[in-house]
Parts: sequence; structure tokens; C-alpha cells
Amino acid sequence: MSLMRFLALCCCTLPALLPAAEVQILILDQQGVPLSDAVAELQLVKPPQAVLPAQAVKHAEVAQKDLTFVPFVSAVQKGTQIEFPNQDKTRHHVYSFSPAKVFELKLYAGKPEAPVLFEKSGVVALGCNIHDYMQAFVYVGDSPYLAVSNNDGLSQLSGVPDGQYQLKVWHPWQDADVTTVAVTVPAAIAIKIKLPVTRQEKPQKPKKGFGNSFN
Repeated sequence: MSLMRFLALCCCTLPALLPAAEVQILILDQQGVPLSDAVAELQLVKPPQAVLPAQAVKHAEVAQKDLTFVPFVSAVQKGTQIEFPNQDKTRHHVYSFSPAKVFELKLYAGKPEAPVLFEKSGVVALGCNIHDYMQAFVYVGDSPYLAVSNNDGLSQLSGVPDGQYQLKVWHPWQDADVTTVAVTVPAAIAIKIKLPVTRQEKPQKPKKGFGNSFN
């Protein structure tokens, strides 16, 4: 067998390489102002003619710092393990009653012994049983193509293969559960979307005074 014929046969038996794009999404509130802390997820509708790479187990972190959850909104793929380190001098009691993940980390300081596995897609609301004003959210998606918008309302999804997708956008303050839009990659590289969101203040540590004995 000639070398050229051997190489040709090898190429025919390998899966096609997936062209990948960078999708940029601008998310605005109902007043047209850039919105931070919005989650964008691209879910594949029509599979490409190639094999998507397997996703390794991922890790993330939601810290407690200055009596606040950091970050306020996280976006992770299903199967991600999240650490909840306590960087405060006081102890915290982190919990969630959300259907996507019910768990409890009882009063602790420092770092819990093991991370928490988020194995089901959905929105998980976090709270602290000691500090009621502490609140955060973890969006658990089925897709690896997830991002949270920055202060300019921008989220970027890298390495997205060509194909037909459903863009799901979620924010903790929006009226609807999830906003969905049909997207074709690479035809739609830059996307602008407006959410029915009325701005609110993020949870923050109250000023010291009467009633804050646990702070």
C-alpha cells in the first residue's frame, strides 16, 4: 500500500473536525441598559456531523466573603463539583432547598471537607441559615457552553461548534423563568437580547447596628 493511500484511508476513518466559533452575547434589561449576572447557555438542537469531545468533571467555587456569597450568580455544567470556602471570621451555614439540588453545609469555618456535586440541571438558590440576607444562585446547565454576563452585559462562549442551537438566557430578577432564542452558529456570532428585568440591589451585608449581633 502506498503512503498516500494509507493517509487517505486514515483520514476517512477519523471523525470530522468541528469548526469552532466565539459567540458574543449582549444582554440588556427592559430599559436597554447592559445587565450583569445574566446566564447564557447554548443548547445544541441539530447535532453536527462529528463527535463532540467528552467533558471532564469540572470544578467551581462559591465563597463567603465579607458576609456575602461571591459570585452572586454562577453558571456550571451538570456534573460540576462546587467548593464553598468560608473566608469570613464568623461561621456560615450554607443550604439550598431548590429541586435541582437540596443540600446543607452546617455551621463551619474554613473549607468544607468535600465539594458539593451538582448533578441535575436547573436553578439552585443558595442561602445562609445564620445570615438571612445572604443569597446567591447557581445555574446548572446541560450544555458546556455557559457564561455569565459581566458589568458591560457581555458574555462570551468560546469553542462553539457550527450547528443549530437554542439560546437560553436567565437572570434571577426576570419575570419569566427562561428566555429562549433560536441561534445558528456561525451565522449568529454577535447576539443582542433584552430581558424583562427590573433592576434590584444585590444582597449585601447590612450596616452595623441593632439586630446585627451575628455579624
